[in-house]
Amino acid sequence: MSTSASKHPKGLYFLFLAEMWERFGYYLMIGIFFLYMTDTQSGGMGLPNDQGSDIYGTFIALVFLTPFIGGLLADRLLGYRLSITIGGILMGLGYCGLAIPGDTFFYLSLALIVIGNGFFKANISTLLGNLYSEPQYLPQKDTGYNIFYMGINVGAFICNFVAAYLRNTYGWGFAFLAAGIGMFIGLIIFWAGNKTHRDYDIRKPAQPHDMPLWKVFSLVILPALVVGILSWVLIPGDVFGSDSTDAFIFGSIPIILFYVSLWSRASVEDKKPIAALLSIFAVVVVFWGVFKQNGTALTTWAEYYTDRSLPETLEKPAASLGMVQQVDATPTTVPDFDAAFRTRTDAEGKVITKEAPAPYLNNLPEEEWPQEGNSLSLISTELFQSINPFFVIILTPLVVAFWGFMRRKGKEPSTPAKMALGLLITGLSTLVMVGAVWAGDNGQYKVSSLWLVGTYFVVTIGELCLSPMGLSLVSKVSPPRLTALMMGGWFIATSIGNKLSGILASLWDTYDDKQYFFWVNFAVTVSAALVLVLMLKWLRRIMEKPAV
Repeated sequence: MSTSASKHPKGLYFLFLAEMWERFGYYLMIGIFFLYMTDTQSGGMGLPNDQGSDIYGTFIALVFLTPFIGGLLADRLLGYRLSITIGGILMGLGYCGLAIPGDTFFYLSLALIVIGNGFFKANISTLLGNLYSEPQYLPQKDTGYNIFYMGINVGAFICNFVAAYLRNTYGWGFAFLAAGIGMFIGLIIFWAGNKTHRDYDIRKPAQPHDMPLWKVFSLVILPALVVGILSWVLIPGDVFGSDSTDAFIFGSIPIILFYVSLWSRASVEDKKPIAALLSIFAVVVVFWGVFKQNGTALTTWAEYYTDRSLPETLEKPAASLGMVQQVDATPTTVPDFDAAFRTRTDAEGKVITKEAPAPYLNNLPEEEWPQEGNSLSLISTELFQSINPFFVIILTPLVVAFWGFMRRKGKEPSTPAKMALGLLITGLSTLVMVGAVWAGDNGQYKVSSLWLVGTYFVVTIGELCLSPMGLSLVSKVSPPRLTALMMGGWFIATSIGNKLSGILASLWDTYDDKQYFFWVNFAVTVSAALVLVLMLKWLRRIMEKPAV
């Protein structure tokens, strides 16, 4: 194992680059996913917004549900490096498969990505935590996760420019292929750094009071699949809004019960840290429910409610890079939107189309429409999703420096306190969008893109206080033999939050006054922050005696 005097282990930098490229692929795909599903003009799937939101929410929920299985298999059977490799190959194939037209390849590719992420995501985070197990690195664990988190966002920032160029220039399929190539590059880098992290790839066999692997699959995973399928097929009507939502929620119950049983069967010294983590998991569901609306509600806001026009001086260079969407007033086949950009559907649920100018012009004064033979040059919608990772890259060093300053003063907040602050700040970000709704008279007029920039700026500060701190907390508090499994629990909480984001986003069209959509997000986020504040003393006491 490394004996370097560096503040951080060398393996951090290989894991940073591997995760950067893996997230390049994932966020490239997810950045255009909703746009692709709802596109009716450029070879997309032509789904209504609510159906697109439902599929989007279900997909990102399942993506973060499977790390429970991947973490368990890595802990007990496969080890972290093999699990990460299997996951990367499956995800790369899934991204490439999305380039093939047709519903069969679409859903098969999504399944490969979901399974692959289960093997990759929790285990690379756990392997990173293992690198900091040596005493000389332990004080830098929070900072190490911040740096790792910045790698995620370097990939997430770059990818949307690549996606915009490829989908505007060559089509959707080439953009999805680029996501697959990015994933395979990440795998190559991961194995290039094998000697820096192989000694930390340590399997942790089950203890006498742990549930055997076969029993977990027969009593937890199999029932989850059966309950999910039966909920989809047999429940008359929709209990929670759609068949997929019903299947996900009911299917999650056996997994949630497994984690509760993990606590109930734990030894005395393990009970408190497991209870603390389960409590944290329950609270952060709300954060992800709000944060992950960047791919749905905020993308809808960027597409139709935001002034995306470019200054003339930037039109040509942006167009040469494929970052520009051209819009003119020539009638074409477009979705039959009402005044609030709600699609009308027929009896079979398919979007009704009509001959009309581009929908972007619907809430733009006619005197600002392009003249015949001319067009407007607009920023491609997916580029707005690079704002958040851009701020992560810029703000991470500042946040790390701030926590370092507070540490030197002896005033650094505990990890749970940082997370509570992150929830509160996330709630404040939704108020920026309330202001955007007011500024545009509830969508009657387009508003400046600075409103989206502002909300992404605020929510990024909240994210940096919460997300990397959550990964660090799991690594610090978990009983060592259960670290990957509890990391899987963190991603289950993320999964449920992601599904919540899809549920909330699917209600977008039901709000005539959009400010109330954002007020609801504000209320639930601040409520979760207050719950976490009430738990701080209890959590601090547990963290003073972490599991060993």
